[in-house]
Amino acid sequence: MAVTMAYALRTNNQSIVDSVWGLGFVVVAIVSFVVSLAAGEGSPARSLLALVLTAIWGVRLGAFIHHRNRGKGEDPRYAAMLRQNSGPVAPFVLKKIYLPQGAVMWFVSLPVQIAMFQPQPLNVFTWLGVALWIVGFAFEAIGDAQLARFKADPANKGRVMDRGLWAWTRHPNYFGDAAVWWGLFLIALGTPWALVTIVCPWLMTYLLISKSGKALTEKRMAKSKGQEFVDYVNRTSGFFPLPPRQRS
Repeated sequence: MAVTMAYALRTNNQSIVDSVWGLGFVVVAIVSFVVSLAAGEGSPARSLLALVLTAIWGVRLGAFIHHRNRGKGEDPRYAAMLRQNSGPVAPFVLKKIYLPQGAVMWFVSLPVQIAMFQPQPLNVFTWLGVALWIVGFAFEAIGDAQLARFKADPANKGRVMDRGLWAWTRHPNYFGDAAVWWGLFLIALGTPWALVTIVCPWLMTYLLISKSGKALTEKRMAKSKGQEFVDYVNRTSGFFPLPPRQRS
């Protein structure tokens, strides 16, 4: 996060932190894997599984966000935040962006860190976690791809995306993100004490629903899409995928 902050200050673009978000988890996983290997701790199969799944998720997310944001300048969220600052930029963004996101990244990734040091062989929770991770990754990746194709068509300008996975949940990408981290939590359950890390995927889910994800997105869409978005809300599940209700 320190390197990201230095680059963002140099380029006057704090939006780069969004591209680095997923990659930060990959760094955490790699460091944890190397440390556990050097210490001779953990189950090699569980450690490698946690590393590979975290890396696939993080690299895809980072690449997608980088491609989506490339050439668009500062994100309006960060621009609005910076307008509130009347002093030096560096301490302000450190407090408002990089320290909070770094702390959340470290906390949410605790199941991955703990998974690297679990000596027990793979168990039923491991495979349930893998299955849930696959579901989550599919929702996130497919949902992002469907929305990108929808937005790329000029005929859809100003319209609400309500096709594919977006007909089953208003946020397949956020639901998928949450499912990925619940899956990684299950993979870390080599011993009962690892249950304490259940607060980590809970926090990620809470943030995705109530803070940085669903809540902000829907507030913006309600202003820009009008009645079409209201109709979409009335027939489509807010987060967990459910069959769409009939159009009125």
